[in-house]
Amino acid sequence: MVHATPPSAWEIDATQFDPAAPLAEQLRFALRYAVLAPSSHNTQPWRFLIDGDTVQVCADRLRALPVVDPFDRELLMSCGAALFNLRVALSHFGLAYAIALFPSEADPDVVALVRVSRHGHGDATIAPLFDAITQRATTRAPFADEPVPEAVRQRLIDACEAEGALAACLHARTDRQAVAHLVAEADHTQFADPRFRRELAAWIHPRRHDDGMPAYGAAVSGLLDFAVPLVSAVVRVFDAGAGVPATHRHLVDGSPLIVGIATLRNDREAWLAAGQALERMLLVAVGEGLTASYLNQPIEVTTLRVQISGLLHLDATPQLLLRVGRGPRTAHAGRRPLSDVIA
Repeated sequence: MVHATPPSAWEIDATQFDPAAPLAEQLRFALRYAVLAPSSHNTQPWRFLIDGDTVQVCADRLRALPVVDPFDRELLMSCGAALFNLRVALSHFGLAYAIALFPSEADPDVVALVRVSRHGHGDATIAPLFDAITQRATTRAPFADEPVPEAVRQRLIDACEAEGALAACLHARTDRQAVAHLVAEADHTQFADPRFRRELAAWIHPRRHDDGMPAYGAAVSGLLDFAVPLVSAVVRVFDAGAGVPATHRHLVDGSPLIVGIATLRNDREAWLAAGQALERMLLVAVGEGLTASYLNQPIEVTTLRVQISGLLHLDATPQLLLRVGRGPRTAHAGRRPLSDVIA
């Protein structure tokens, strides 16, 4: 007997949304878009608890990264990105919503309580981003060596500011070179830590299919062989072609625009806002024919974070660093079954 291959989580038929279904069923359908959000190491550190017309967006601390993300900063940003996708989906389907952030001091894992209704004010400004959710993908390949127009750069900045974060665009070659050097320094610092290498290896194992980054599974043995030199930056940045690691020059030439996202505060509410700003910016970028990948290493190394802040010329705490440009189409990362994340 031939068994049909189950459809990808990214292949959603929006016409299957039933406007007459109970709100709980409509929420479950909208959450199919929430889980397509980006997350650090593709850990997908979220859970959703549906109760009638409400859903609790929860942090899944069991999927935390204690070495690279000891305070769950990136974990909460990932949850913020999922929350933004949920908002876009609800707005597209004509559902109004009200959100309470961190509604329970007794349970800090509940990062948001979303109550939906068929009557009320929706957010018409984000509904047009709906189609971009299933088109967005992280592209670690080199981007085309062509500048991102100033008007587009401003739209990316505006998208972040709409979610309460700040953004800066670095397009001058000297600025991109400075970032490349900080990325290299951060890579050396992180890969020199055996704990970091073990943690990363666990998430790029080739046996992972529904989460993690199995496409980089060939690097697992190198990560765990502490007698060899540092693993190539292909794991963290991109492949320059034919398996050649990306050097500083490749990083500069293959990244026409670097975007930094920062917040005025540096607490759990700010991290959640940064995650929502990230996803809003990424969806706007999709509409402009752009894609992105991450250069968060200098932000994850405390001693280098202040230098990133200086490069961005923002009087705020940097939370995310990305490279943006026109890149080749790439496969979507796997997603966990809905039954694992929705109750």
